Amino acid sequence: MTNRNKLSPGDWVEVRSKEEILRTLDSNGQLDGMPFMPGMFQYCNKRFQVQKRAHKTCDPDCLSRSLDRTVHLETRCDGSAHGGCQAGCVHYWKEAWLRPVSGSHSQSSERSSSQSTGGCTEEDVLRSARPSVSPAGELTYVCQITQVQHIGKVLKYWDIRQYIEDYTSGNVRLSQILCGFIYSMYFSLSQAGIGVGPAMRWFYNKAYPLWRGSRWPRELGTIPEGQPTPTVSLKLQPGELVRVKSHKEILRTLNTGSKNRGLWWDAELVPYCGRTFRVLKSLTRNIDEKTGKMLEMKNPCIILDSVVCEARYSPCRMFCPKKTYAYWREIWLERIEEKPSAPAVHDRGERENKASLVVIGQKN
Repeated sequence: MTNRNKLSPGDWVEVRSKEEILRTLDSNGQLDGMPFMPGMFQYCNKRFQVQKRAHKTCDPDCLSRSLDRTVHLETRCDGSAHGGCQAGCVHYWKEAWLRPVSGSHSQSSERSSSQSTGGCTEEDVLRSARPSVSPAGELTYVCQITQVQHIGKVLKYWDIRQYIEDYTSGNVRLSQILCGFIYSMYFSLSQAGIGVGPAMRWFYNKAYPLWRGSRWPRELGTIPEGQPTPTVSLKLQPGELVRVKSHKEILRTLNTGSKNRGLWWDAELVPYCGRTFRVLKSLTRNIDEKTGKMLEMKNPCIILDSVVCEARYSPCRMFCPKKTYAYWREIWLERIEEKPSAPAVHDRGERENKASLVVIGQKN
């Protein structure tokens, strides 16, 4: 199947009916190993634009894996069928579950949807989402994000074909690919052990304003591992406005393993430093991608609206399109008090009366 016959960003699609989707699933509620999540039924017969072609994705070990005929729409898991997981992962949609609204994709997509794997019922889908109990009494969940490590082949970072599809699919601009390659080569040379690493990192931190970028994203914290890292409690609420602290300020809260209270500071967060966002929610529990176990966080994390991993600085998962929400410690943020805006004057008579008062005042 050629790229032009695959769905691409910007294409309009309609999610097929529940009955059509069930006919594509096996008895475990999966198609090619990818589960159809119970929460996805609510989108049946609704139309969306394709956001990204999910021809690849990253697994729990931060390695890229190939996926076949899969896309991302603007839908995320609400966790209601998986123990209240709050991660808000983006859904994976197999093209067989979608119907192109117009264009040249309709024939191939209709053909794929007619290929039944034996079918299943809605109860099978619900049953597959229920946790199993380990001998130790721990609940283990199966969802799309836990299945990624079992689907597809690992993509080597030097496999140029994935980057060609990144561009031809419309997922990534050519300028982004070039910048990614330049950074990757620069980083590899700085880590080559030939004595130029410190000088290259120093030059990068001096020159990054020239390309309107960020500081060297792989700097480490300063607190020795084993010593406690600082914490604050801002009790941030959804909708509040916050500013992400500077990269230098955040580094002072990290140990030499780049962690604060067990949460890793990812290089992908660096471009958001110094910028202002609204709080989306507080996260206290999420499913571990590798084990399927529910993690209960002693120190809640904050998710900011529209702040996601762009996979810019990680060679083994570069340009991963799944846009995972970034997790933030409250000590990395500072609350911004919003000033109340002056009420707008909408009534014409009220504006005229105010203007008259101004004229009278000037005469007096």
